[in-house]
Amino acid sequence: MSSRRAIRTVRRRLIQVVPVILIVTFVVFGLIQLIPGDIAVTLAGDNASDQRLAEIRTLYGLDRPFLVQYFDWLWGAVHGDLARSLISGEEVMTSLSRTFPLTLLIVVLAMLISMVIGIPLGILAALRPNSIIDGAVMGLASVGIAIPNFWLAMILVATFALSLGWLPATGAVAFSDDPIRALEHAILPATALAAGGIAEVARQLRTSLVDILGSQYVRTLHAKGLPGGAVLWKHGLKNVSVNLLTVIGLLANRLLAATVVVETVFAIPGVGNLIVNAALARDFPVVQGVVLTMIIFVVGLNLIIDMLYVVFDPRVR
Repeated sequence: MSSRRAIRTVRRRLIQVVPVILIVTFVVFGLIQLIPGDIAVTLAGDNASDQRLAEIRTLYGLDRPFLVQYFDWLWGAVHGDLARSLISGEEVMTSLSRTFPLTLLIVVLAMLISMVIGIPLGILAALRPNSIIDGAVMGLASVGIAIPNFWLAMILVATFALSLGWLPATGAVAFSDDPIRALEHAILPATALAAGGIAEVARQLRTSLVDILGSQYVRTLHAKGLPGGAVLWKHGLKNVSVNLLTVIGLLANRLLAATVVVETVFAIPGVGNLIVNAALARDFPVVQGVVLTMIIFVVGLNLIIDMLYVVFDPRVR
């Protein structure tokens, strides 16, 4: 019965995703049309004749109505065809297969850093509320949230890449080609992204855990002689797991968006650089392909989080 219920939940969430994808892609497609400039002039050159410009617009379907262009792209996307770049002529799917893994590695590594450092800091602060340790952790968390990612990225480059020479300053390597070099290139950008993530995880975990550890339920467990470690791990963290999962899910979405700035600082040829260059050039097939990929990633991640709610919290079931 539980497996059937899980299947129904997944099916219902997938159905809910369809209008979200339609609305987001439609809005982005429309915003691309509002960007100043003419893609036909970019493709044909500034000195191109009106006849040549008309030929370019007809060739790429730019002279068709907006809705026709959108639904034509959408129909191709449904069948796995994201069209070709208007500028380079490369298939959008090929561009994504080359750039998205680079961005995904940075996001995943930033998430791991955020959890590995943020969770212990949150637990440490919750065990000593209103103490010097608690104040220090919360102070560091406030600083981590306030520091801009691009500024921290430049500091990391200047310190660990240019001055010490420990890690590369720019570029990226695919994890499938060389895992060691890929991690070396990803450590600094992931660390720049993870600063805010560490702070967010630590603050949210500390707040939730303090409420749980100060509840009558936990005080009863202590009165019965249950060890503090057992109370923390079996009851405290288990009760805040749903809140922590929510924070992690939201954090992953923000990290994916923040890679645009960090990839620029580290000159990483990832999805961030791809969509910025495509938007500036009015290369809407590439922009739409990147947006669709990000939507699928975010929706898939949220679906996994929803399923984990059922695992960690019986009340959800």
